[in-house]
Amino acid sequence: MTERALVLHPDLLRPGLRAPAARLDEAVGLTAAIDLEVAASEVVAVKRPRPNTLIGGGAVERLTEEIRLLEVDVVVVDAALTPVQQRNLERAWNCKVIDRTGLILEIFGERARTNEGKLQVELAALTYQRSRLVRSWTHLERQRGGFGFMGGPGESQLEIDRRLITDRITRLKKELDQVQRTRSLHRGARQRVPYPVVALVGYTNAGKSTLFNRLTEAKVLARDQLFATLDPTMRRVTLPSGQVIILSDTVGFISDLPTDLVAAFRATLEEVIEADVILHVRDAAHSDSLAQQADVQEVLADLGISEAAGHVLEVLNKADLLDDAGRAHLAQRTADSPDSVLCSALTGEGCEDVLALIGRRLSARRREATVALRLAEGAALAWLYDHGEVLARRDEGLTTEVDVKIAQQDLERFLKKFGGSVENAEVLAASLAESGVLVGNLASGG
Repeated sequence: MTERALVLHPDLLRPGLRAPAARLDEAVGLTAAIDLEVAASEVVAVKRPRPNTLIGGGAVERLTEEIRLLEVDVVVVDAALTPVQQRNLERAWNCKVIDRTGLILEIFGERARTNEGKLQVELAALTYQRSRLVRSWTHLERQRGGFGFMGGPGESQLEIDRRLITDRITRLKKELDQVQRTRSLHRGARQRVPYPVVALVGYTNAGKSTLFNRLTEAKVLARDQLFATLDPTMRRVTLPSGQVIILSDTVGFISDLPTDLVAAFRATLEEVIEADVILHVRDAAHSDSLAQQADVQEVLADLGISEAAGHVLEVLNKADLLDDAGRAHLAQRTADSPDSVLCSALTGEGCEDVLALIGRRLSARRREATVALRLAEGAALAWLYDHGEVLARRDEGLTTEVDVKIAQQDLERFLKKFGGSVENAEVLAASLAESGVLVGNLASGG
């Protein structure tokens, strides 16, 4: 049978972008995401946080009767509870109590599919659980060890559990270090290909996976549900210019994301750190869109990524849910901004504009150069077409000149791989000289 839940959002009366009612709605959505039946939900005002229960004694007593009448099995408290607060509330209400961190970990535990995702979730869960082992838990008080007639009482169950968790955490960190090394090798391989990497980031349920599916024609799990995607997925996409990119779908962000989870998913989030372009996907129709934007920006800042860096683009998604006035306002805003676009991943409206925006940003990072090659060097010509934007080509006799817009690092790789002579390529400079590659200049006779 489905367990019944009471969802509480303690309003600590602190100023912020998000209204308490909106935070409660999000907590209800998180609770429903693990298939709990939400029997009731409410905002509880907290003038002064109590160290023993967080919320006031009067509220605890009032909710005790409500929990009994509603036959609640689980109370979800949308805040971070200390182990003592959690234990005291469980005793007062005679049911299971989980806080926001525990709820998110529960969701992640259900959704992780890959081995890496499972390792990351288990590491975060064990780190969280270790702080919950307290001596007052009666089932951990019994003594074990020895034979009962000689020696000491042995380790308490509490100490055994804590030691086992610590040992498991150590093993998980070693396994995740190996995952991180493997990802670094994969990134190195992609850089040798190379194709630009474009990462989708955004608040959970902003529509990243739906947009990913629309742009790649993939079939990644996409639901109107918080944290539907946990494991990163990558696909090749061809832009309107013909350039190939790798599009990466990532885990959604959320306000007050547990620190342990951010640390555990560091290997996955490195895909975002290393991306050439980041698409910040926003739910433009959500009432808390601005607050969600601020939360995502905070996580990106923690990763060392600033939207002022120039490679973060904004995709205002779910245009199909906007009213006429809202759509007109955002359409004008995106028309005035070179770094944002309005679209609906569900209907496909504006998705071509998303690809065009990516293409423009990648193109802006390129320089124009003229490369001279022998016509017989078909592989070199194909490489330029695959990795750059060919503007013009002039064949003369056995040679050809190709005007190409290409990233500096790609031009460096091309010359190391195929040779050739280049003009208008001041971007090469020191790095090529240090590598021993000699670049001829057509203007001076090559």
